[in-house]
Amino acid sequence: MEDQRCSLSLSIFFLTVLLDSGTTGMPSFFPMNQLCKFCDVESSNCSGTGTCTSNCSITAICSSAEEICVALWRKNETGFSIETLCHDPSKSLYGMMLDDFNSSACLMKEKNTTGGMVQVCSCTGDECNNFLIFSPVVDPSPDDPLVSVVLVSLLPLLVMGIAGMFYWYRVHRPRLRSQEWKSSIKKRKPKSGGLDCSDVCVIMMDDDRSDSSSTDANNLNHNTEPLPIELDQLVGKGRFAQVYKAKLKQAASDQFETVAVKIFPYEEYASWKNEKDIFSNSDLRHENVLHFLTAEEKKAQRQYWLITAFHTRGNLQEHLTHNITSWEELKILGSSLARGVSHLHSDRLPCGRPKVAIVHRDLKSSNILVKNDLTCCLCDFGLGLQLDSSLSVDDLANSGQVGTARYMAPEVLEARLNLENIESFKQADIYSMALVLWEMTSRCEAVGEVKDYEPAYGSKVREHPCVESMKDNVLRDRGRPEIPDTWLRHQGVAMMCGTIMECWDHDPEARLTAHCVAERISEMEDEMDKLSSHSSSTEKIPEELKIPTEVEIPEEMMKITELQDIIAVDCSVSDQK
Repeated sequence: MEDQRCSLSLSIFFLTVLLDSGTTGMPSFFPMNQLCKFCDVESSNCSGTGTCTSNCSITAICSSAEEICVALWRKNETGFSIETLCHDPSKSLYGMMLDDFNSSACLMKEKNTTGGMVQVCSCTGDECNNFLIFSPVVDPSPDDPLVSVVLVSLLPLLVMGIAGMFYWYRVHRPRLRSQEWKSSIKKRKPKSGGLDCSDVCVIMMDDDRSDSSSTDANNLNHNTEPLPIELDQLVGKGRFAQVYKAKLKQAASDQFETVAVKIFPYEEYASWKNEKDIFSNSDLRHENVLHFLTAEEKKAQRQYWLITAFHTRGNLQEHLTHNITSWEELKILGSSLARGVSHLHSDRLPCGRPKVAIVHRDLKSSNILVKNDLTCCLCDFGLGLQLDSSLSVDDLANSGQVGTARYMAPEVLEARLNLENIESFKQADIYSMALVLWEMTSRCEAVGEVKDYEPAYGSKVREHPCVESMKDNVLRDRGRPEIPDTWLRHQGVAMMCGTIMECWDHDPEARLTAHCVAERISEMEDEMDKLSSHSSSTEKIPEELKIPTEVEIPEEMMKITELQDIIAVDCSVSDQK
């Protein structure tokens, strides 16, 4: 009987929403900031049926009037959890868009997110996300025919109401958003010699910020409905897959968004699945990691797709080949690369919540993309490894000697990784990152004479060296890419070189962490100012003769050692904050 009353209340509620939307043209939204339950992911005894409370002890006022209350219920291997928060429904949450957010009740619905299946509700009302209602079942009793008659009578109205709301959300709302985009484009002043942002490229107007994200991709059910994508042109080709620039059409409009589609042949299912599994971890999201939209299986074409953001500047190798960078640009490229690797390697998020550490295992300049703001983002996780605590030594040993020979650390070339310590996998990544930092530095105008781009080890090895060839250079000869004396005349470059040398140390334990490298680069500007002040006060050089970016020190190693002492920070190998 209680279930029947609940069902009746819900039917009347949807009817009220329909009548309200019929008078205003769209569902009404609350004008004031909401008061919502706001807790991180917490374990719960809620089994996902009937009704239950969130048991969240924290109540917060949402930061903007657009935000609504949200609750997410998840089932995992150990039990159940509930997450409560405020969120703007015009933005995606874990790869999905919220709907039915004008409801005053927290009605749970099953959704497919980047982290798996969840039940989610969104509502407008103070602390409305504290009381969760899971899929009430209508089961009229034959002893009460009146209730059955009422429910059956209201059913057509309920269906019409839902259909009307669906039509508004999928057709009317995108049109309103399109008009807003067009009006904002008209307000912009065109750049001299730039592109004419017509209707077809309006979706790209915010490309100067960071990763593009797809509204359409987040709204569709990826298990049943493939994305409306039109492949444009081939932009890259690797060992396992090809990358295409593509157009993702937006629903109910002629607009499109430019995305990247990585296509794996049927035989490379394992590589596709490994990369998909890593990307599907919502904790991977970071400004210096390629933004992932979704994955699709194309069984008819015997292909597997990964759909991600597209960056017009291409990969770092292409960027360095065609561009000489300034000292400021080198710092931006280097620090963003280190921050991306640091996020991968970290076992905690900035908020302190635990996360699974990930190692890339194929870091090289062609697996790093350059965004419009000249920051780096990591891509190509086909050989990535999630360092889950459940992995045994045998599991790690079976992961194999993988990567690109030119960028392999000495211990990887020699197949002598310390499998008892998962930090050894991170240390191998740091060696590879050092070679990429060297490549960046070699194309910086601050080094003096800038030569044509060459990958690490350049002409010392052939274009695609094998493992045995790299063993001769790296293990037998203890060789590393050359750091000419002229590079060290610039204070900042000398500091960068000192950091690079510590990162490619033959002893894995002696290498810095990515977190430490990011800190060092961010502190270089301050230390350069200190060096300049110290030099001017001790040598009394006339102001008009001072060269603040250069310092003459005869011995290469003495200079690097001195600069390392100046910029010393806490760089413990175990520091992965």
